[in-house]
Amino acid sequence: MKSPTPLSALRTATPPARGFTLVEVLVALAVVAIALAAGTRVAGALLHSAERRQDVLLAQWCAENALVEMRLLARGQLPSIGATRSPCEQAGRRYEVELVTSGTINPSLRRVDARVSTPEHFVLSLSTLVGRF
Repeated sequence: MKSPTPLSALRTATPPARGFTLVEVLVALAVVAIALAAGTRVAGALLHSAERRQDVLLAQWCAENALVEMRLLARGQLPSIGATRSPCEQAGRRYEVELVTSGTINPSLRRVDARVSTPEHFVLSLSTLVGRF
């Protein structure tokens, strides 16, 4: 028959270690922090890109509207050479459209550049040729 294990031997025996060490936890936290920082940076870049696309789209509408208005007011005549400025508001944003009309080699055509900007920065340039007819 086997003799019982003394009580003092049971108390000093350490159970096998479970869980993670402090170093492992810190490394895991560092990896998670780096991944979250990268994700935040990508999300910011996507948001900026979406805002820029919306800004360009609204500016393009302003430019196209100004060019159509210029053609309608010309009534079959060539627009006069020079520059004009006009405000434009699209979706609550304020833009300024500058129409610059210049001559071409062909006397029956004029080049018209529509330059759209906000008070902070230039947004878009759109060019077209306008004929007499």
